[in-house]
Order: sequence, then C-alpha cells, then structure tokens
Amino acid sequence: MPTKINRLEIENVKRVKAAVIEPNQNGLTIIGGNNNQGKTSVLDAIAWALGGNKHKPSKPNREGSVTPPSLHITMNNGLIVERKGKNSSLKVIDPNGQKGGQQLLNSFVEELAIDLPKFMESTAKEKANILLQIIGVGPQLVELDNQEATLYNDRRMVGQIADQKAKYAKEQPHYPEAPQELVSVTELIEQQQAILARNGENQRKRENLTLIKNQYDQEEAELVRLRQQLAEYESRHQQTAQNLEIAQKSALDLQDESTEELQKNIADIDEINRKVRANSDKEKAEMDAAEYKEKYEELTVKINNVREQRTALLDQAPLPLPGLSVQEGELIYNGQKWDNMSGSDQLKVSTAIVRKLKPECGFVLLDKLEQMDMATLQEFGAWLEQEGLQAIATRVSVGDECEIIIEDGYAVKNETLSKPVTPPVNDWSTKGAF
Repeated sequence: MPTKINRLEIENVKRVKAAVIEPNQNGLTIIGGNNNQGKTSVLDAIAWALGGNKHKPSKPNREGSVTPPSLHITMNNGLIVERKGKNSSLKVIDPNGQKGGQQLLNSFVEELAIDLPKFMESTAKEKANILLQIIGVGPQLVELDNQEATLYNDRRMVGQIADQKAKYAKEQPHYPEAPQELVSVTELIEQQQAILARNGENQRKRENLTLIKNQYDQEEAELVRLRQQLAEYESRHQQTAQNLEIAQKSALDLQDESTEELQKNIADIDEINRKVRANSDKEKAEMDAAEYKEKYEELTVKINNVREQRTALLDQAPLPLPGLSVQEGELIYNGQKWDNMSGSDQLKVSTAIVRKLKPECGFVLLDKLEQMDMATLQEFGAWLEQEGLQAIATRVSVGDECEIIIEDGYAVKNETLSKPVTPPVNDWSTKGAF
C-alpha cells in the first residue's frame, strides 16, 4: 500500500506559528491564504521532515520565536517522524516502536514528490529520460530515435539533391529539332567531296563537249574550204560525227548536285552538336532527379517503419498517463511539448511521472495551484482520487476550494477565518487547525 500522510503538526517553522492538518487520503488537500501568510512554509516543513537536512530551510526558525521548530508527522503505516529541539534532530519510530532514520524514510519517500519543482524545472531531455527510465524502454527508444534521426538526415540530403537535380534539369534548354546523336563533320566533308568530284566529272564532260563542238565547227569550215579534199577527210569526219553524237548523249541528262545544304550543315555543325549535348544533359539531369526522388521515397518508407516501431513500443509500455509519450527526446502530452502545455497539464504530467517513479510514495507536494481555474482544479482533484494519490497543495485563495486557510502563521478550518486561540503546546488532539 502506498505510504501517505495521516497527520502533520507544525510549530515555528519559517512563517508557520502553529498548524495541525489531517490531509485527505486521496485527492487534493488545498492550503489557501493570502501571500506571505505561511502556505509554502507548510510544504517546506513536510519536505524537511521527510526528505532530510538537504531540504532544511536556510532560516527554519520562525522570526521572533524563542521556541525551536517542531515537526510531527504520522504516516498511514503508523510510522512517526519528528524533528524537535534545538538541533531539530530527526527521530523516526516504526509501528513496532523501533527507531529508524533517514534511510527508512528514503525507502518510500520519492525525492521529486517533495520537490516537484526540481522535476518541472529540469530540461526537456531530463524529463523524457526519467519517464523512459520508469517504463523501461529507454535503450530501445534511444536506438529507434537514432535510427529515425539518421534516416531523416539522409532523406533530407537526398531530397535537397533531388530538388537541385530537378531544378537543374528544368533550367536546361531543349531542342526537339536536334538529332539524337552528335553529327560527324568528317562524314559531311566526305559527302561534300564526293559530290564535288561528281560535279567535277560533269564539268570535264561539258568542257569536252565544247572542245569537240569547236573542233567540229572548224572541221565544218575546213570542209567547205577543202571540199575538194572531202574524200580525204570524210572518214575522219564521220568518226568525229560519231564522237559528237556520243558526247551529246552523255551530256544530255547530266544534272549537277547542290552542296549548299552540306555547306550549311558544316557551317552549323557546332550549333547542332551544342543542341545535341544540351538535350543529353537535360535527359541525364531528369534521370538523376528521378533517381534521387525514388531514394527519398524509399527513405520515407523506412522512417515511417521506424516511427511505427517506436509508436508500438510506447503503446505497449506502462505509461503513467493516457496521452503521454516521448518524441524526439521530449515529453509529449496530448500532442503538446512541455513548453506548450498549460500549467495545469504540466502539474498533472509531473505528478503522474513522480507517482510512477516510486509507487511506494503515495503523496506529492504541490505549490501555487492558483494557475488552475476551478473547473481544472476539480478535474485534477478527481484524477488524483482516481489514482489513489494524496496531494497537499497551496493556492493563493481563501475560497471554498481551500480546506485549510493559513492566516498570520496559523492554520484554520475554512468554516471560519478568525484566528484561533493558541492551544497548549503539544496538544495535537484536535483535527484541522488551532
């Protein structure tokens, strides 16, 4: 059974003159009052009594009092804890009447239960580590977080490269009219030279025609002049006529081929090849971009797998509060990180974790609950009762939510705010206040 406080009796500690309080076993017991009346002094006194001299106030004696501080706490297991006398020495008596000490108290008193601000003011990583320590999945979760961080960084790098590749590919010019392969200037020159050779042969034939024609004309004239010598020249003339006929037939269907297009292609070959290379660069850039996009998607699948493993690990862990988890090394409650949680949610999370940290400790001390509105306060109190947890809290208020009011160092029941008459010293028989 968790250890709780049945009754606490305080005299002359800090601002408290005299107070007797029997807190509720489950749920909230709110100590109210205005500022500087001694509310927090009650919590400091409990922390000192149960937590040891490291929680001893720097000035434990109430100012103006000649009587040393006196603390008397009765636990629900019958254990009695006292600090009295000039040195406020600790005395712990168990139900069997045997003496104990701070070591016995440490066995059931959780340090953070009496010093909750120590937890609340710790770093985000420290809070998360405490929770992971409690639920026993710290090493596995750290490993998954490291895997996710590595994959995330890899994916981010791949994504950046993919974006750069896609941007580069988009910026590259494209020439749809350009051929697929680079054009060879040697082949074009060879084609040009072949055409020029054929054209040269044609020209030679044309010149031969002219020559033969001139020769014929000369011979025709000579024939007129030397008609008398016709017989001598007739044979040769006939041969020449035959040659003329052959030459005319050979030249009749000749047509020269144009080298203009080849000349233009040779002149434009650098520009054509530039376009071919540009198209090739664009195609390669697009392929690179697609490849890195595929890698990015593969890494995304791996990251999601790690996150699913992480979620499954935390879902199976005995978390102290529904909606509480750890993500990226920080506490998350109902989707909010610590710095985005409301003050009341921060208290609720802290209380749940501290309770889970040492289940033997059935109580927790809470200061400054004025940050909670009445609806939230009632909800928080109901949750504490449901959890079977005892909470002794302070609140700057004298409203109905406060069971005990501290007024000028005295504890009074909330039915009346008048200062009671101080009872005889060590008369702790009355429940509530005196």
